[in-house]
Amino acid sequence: MPEGPSIVLLREAAARFKGRTVRSVSGNSRIDLAPLLGRRVKSVRSWGKHFLLEFSRCSLRIHLMLFGSWRIDERKETPPRVSLRFDNGELNFYACSVKMIAEPLGEVYDWRSDVMSDVWEPRLARKKLKAMAQVLACDALLGQSVFAGVGNIIKNEVLFRIRVHPATRVGDLPPAKLTAMIREARTYSFEFLAWKRAFTLKQHWQVHTRRTCPACGGPISKLHMGTTQRRTFFCPRCQVDYSHG
Repeated sequence: MPEGPSIVLLREAAARFKGRTVRSVSGNSRIDLAPLLGRRVKSVRSWGKHFLLEFSRCSLRIHLMLFGSWRIDERKETPPRVSLRFDNGELNFYACSVKMIAEPLGEVYDWRSDVMSDVWEPRLARKKLKAMAQVLACDALLGQSVFAGVGNIIKNEVLFRIRVHPATRVGDLPPAKLTAMIREARTYSFEFLAWKRAFTLKQHWQVHTRRTCPACGGPISKLHMGTTQRRTFFCPRCQVDYSHG
């Protein structure tokens, strides 16, 4: 599943369509896309894992889910879920979730929760986490209402960086570790973006899909953990479970 930094790259690539008018629309989406025809793109935005095209009376939301992808000025062999043509090119999406949003985006999204937003608010994240005392750290980091844009890779790498076991309950985290989790969720996301630009992301993974801990040389554990049951890679020696000593 593409994480927040990958959606930022999509937003940047699609920025050229801001101010442009939709000349044709097609695709196999079950959503009626006809209202977009002839509309001008007011803004190209993103929130967490959501890509957003804002128009005057509605917005198009694309969520790439697990296997979604996009193309600009080219198409895959498979039919697109959504295809938008402008005077200066076309934008195509595949295997994604599509939604039309009628409300103003400011009423739907809290931009302060997006870890890559200019208005990201760590104090708000801390407040939300304090109300999630029984939630496991591995689930808390994937909570999009707290850390919009954080996905499984970022989750695994952040927990290793701060040496916290993924099964630690949020309420059992020492204050310094809670602060570190909030800080590194944003820091790692921007590093992720830089590595994606340089095509070197996988080279920087320390525990995600790895077998050996780079710190102690011991084996990396792989479990499906938490309510999300997402793949979780961690070092049982280096990462402390503060819930169980």
